[in-house]
Amino acid sequence: MKSPLLLLLALAFSVPALANDAKPAAPKADPANGEAIATKVCGACHAFDGGRGVPANPILQGQHPEYLLKQLRDFKSGARNNAVMKGFASTLSDQEMRDVAAFYASKTAKPGFATNKDTLLLGERIYRGGVADRQIAACAGCHSPNGAGIPAQYPRVGGQHGDYSEAQLIAFRSGLRTNSAPMAGVAAKLNDREIKALADYMAGLR
Repeated sequence: MKSPLLLLLALAFSVPALANDAKPAAPKADPANGEAIATKVCGACHAFDGGRGVPANPILQGQHPEYLLKQLRDFKSGARNNAVMKGFASTLSDQEMRDVAAFYASKTAKPGFATNKDTLLLGERIYRGGVADRQIAACAGCHSPNGAGIPAQYPRVGGQHGDYSEAQLIAFRSGLRTNSAPMAGVAAKLNDREIKALADYMAGLR
């Protein structure tokens, strides 16, 4: 049987070993630095605060920082195909991307509106219930009933520009955008009318 002294010594030497096995903390984001970068690099296309700028470009306000960081990394690596964004993302370090993502995520997303009453029910039906006979899952399962999304994989879609959402669904369907296998699988089964109805419906979610 070991003496109390030997047991104390064993514990003293084992604690540092356990501490060394712990994962290093993730780098902290600096939203102030992200704001400075966004002002110089991103504002022309996304508006200064990532708000409701040109409908062809996404609203970044209130988007999950983890999702924004992933997209910037994907643009830089080429996993997401966009020549303009690749050019900008390639100039940023991983920490700078983290800072920019934190800046936009810190902003409160402003509400949007659906514009086509004729397709509103179709968009709602697909978003909330999917299409059973074509095995299309309900969008709400991943993006939440109010479109808030689930970090880090599933972005906020509520209030997003309808034009942008429509373009992304078409890009997933055509294979132009390939950085989300679940979305490619869903979009492949949607026709043009359904995509347009979904995009417009999501624009009004809040």
